[in-house]
Amino acid sequence: MSDVEQYLIKDEPFYQAVGNEVDLYEAAYSERLPVMVKGPTGCGKSRFIEYMAWKLKKPLITVACNEDMTASDLVGRYLLDANGTRWLDGPLTVAARLGAICYLDEVVEARQDTTVVIHPLTDHRRTLPLDKKGELVNAHEDFQLVISYNPGYQSLMKDLKQSTKQRFSGLNFDYASGKLEAEIVTKETGIDLSTATKLVKIGETARNLKGHGLDEGISTRLLVYAARLIKRGISPNDACRMAMVAPITDDMDIAATLKHAIDAVFGQK
Repeated sequence: MSDVEQYLIKDEPFYQAVGNEVDLYEAAYSERLPVMVKGPTGCGKSRFIEYMAWKLKKPLITVACNEDMTASDLVGRYLLDANGTRWLDGPLTVAARLGAICYLDEVVEARQDTTVVIHPLTDHRRTLPLDKKGELVNAHEDFQLVISYNPGYQSLMKDLKQSTKQRFSGLNFDYASGKLEAEIVTKETGIDLSTATKLVKIGETARNLKGHGLDEGISTRLLVYAARLIKRGISPNDACRMAMVAPITDDMDIAATLKHAIDAVFGQK
């Protein structure tokens, strides 16, 4: 298997377009514009990027960003082995060399001094300096940089600098409309549309509580989890409490409100 082939997505990921985001992304890729994807947790950002990599037949290298990630984790470092030292490319460098789409997931979780290393790849230079190695990597013509984050978690400590934001084109994501989201849950899990519609109704109830006791509402991902549990024979009430209530709140009052909504939709257990 070649280096490129190992990063190709072989099977089509399920993705249901909500608007014209597929056309917009294809246009951005044709110009090799860096893309910033913004939206709440579990609304389909990562699945969308996987789908577009599959559709464009381009390799995809995904990096889950975190606060401990250093610039060396992205670009590479020297390692010790039996023969002395050897250089190991980081995922960003591998993507630049191979012509892959490099996807930095939840980029605001990384330190700002780490994300600065992406700047030369996002303008006319399309280069990546490897200072420790004394090499300047010229990005492959197919290389594209994509980042994502959740604006709902922005803060003074966790936000992108304007000097970084303005290097990207942007796509705004949100949860699909109720009808479409129910169809997504049905297609994703095989559950009947009636049950999926009820799950979406509960999800919408939780989203209305965002900012009123909840930091984040129930995501489409959690609706899918609940549907999968129901398909396994778990009662809808228990499946919803396990997949849609326990993960998002430790507040007893909020949990009770959501459990009441579940009982109202599925019936008192």
